[in-house]
Amino acid sequence: MFLTFFETFMKEIKRVAIFCASSPGVDDIYFDAAENLTRELVENKIAINYGGGGVGLMGKIADTVLEMGGDIKGIIPVFMKDMEWAHKEVKDMVLVRDMHERKYRLKKDIDAIITLPGGVGTMDELMEFITLKQLGQFTKPIVIVNTNGFYDPLFELLARMISQKFMRDIHTDIWTVVSDPSEVIDAIRESSPWDSEALKFAAVQKH
Repeated sequence: MFLTFFETFMKEIKRVAIFCASSPGVDDIYFDAAENLTRELVENKIAINYGGGGVGLMGKIADTVLEMGGDIKGIIPVFMKDMEWAHKEVKDMVLVRDMHERKYRLKKDIDAIITLPGGVGTMDELMEFITLKQLGQFTKPIVIVNTNGFYDPLFELLARMISQKFMRDIHTDIWTVVSDPSEVIDAIRESSPWDSEALKFAAVQKH
């Protein structure tokens, strides 16, 4: 299903959630992608929800938003705050009970999810929202930034799920893949429409 130019133009993006790594030891190519993405978003007056961390790609995102005078909200569990993992300069920092509530709050009032490379926490967030979208419980665009081919093995696995009938072909419309942060905003605007009727397609039919 294709969007008209008018529909694409009118798909206003006010706030996004970003899932990404908190590890400080990753290659600079991932930090550069996080910074470039953040600059694109702030320059387009798009606010950001993120996981509240002060280091890794999370820290780079927060530092860049603060440097540019943008709008960022951190959502972090109390136990992580107690470990002093929260960014100390982000004023809008929401403390939650656990990881489950964190994911719930990250999706609040957003127009899209953007996923950068990350570890198991990032994968948990991404896969939960892919699942929710498959079930029609979440309908916003999900854009995966495949920096340095990081997510290639995941896409191979998802393709295998589809080819072996664990998912349907239509489920590839759940997510959009880009290789460069400069493509993210257009990818959000041009993403395939999705609604709660997707639940009808969640079950894979027998041969």
